[in-house]
Amino acid sequence: MNLSILLFLIGILGFVLNRKNIILMIIAIEIMLLAVTLLVLISSFGFDDNIGQTFSIYIISIAGAESVIGLSILVAFYRLRGNISIRS
Repeated sequence: MNLSILLFLIGILGFVLNRKNIILMIIAIEIMLLAVTLLVLISSFGFDDNIGQTFSIYIISIAGAESVIGLSILVAFYRLRGNISIRS
């Protein structure tokens, strides 16, 4: 439980401190989603419940889809403007 809280705080700090780099912001969001997944899995094993394990697979698939959509938007943005910096 402490590891998932630590990972979530690292993700929040990464999101807040890297406001200029969009790729690092996406990575920070991924870290936060994986921290929540780890917490759901720990709770699922603690309560001996299979629904939490199924829900964690759902969270991981949503995180993967979010990465794909975010990176495809970045590629399209790079093709239009030539750079991907947020503040130019």
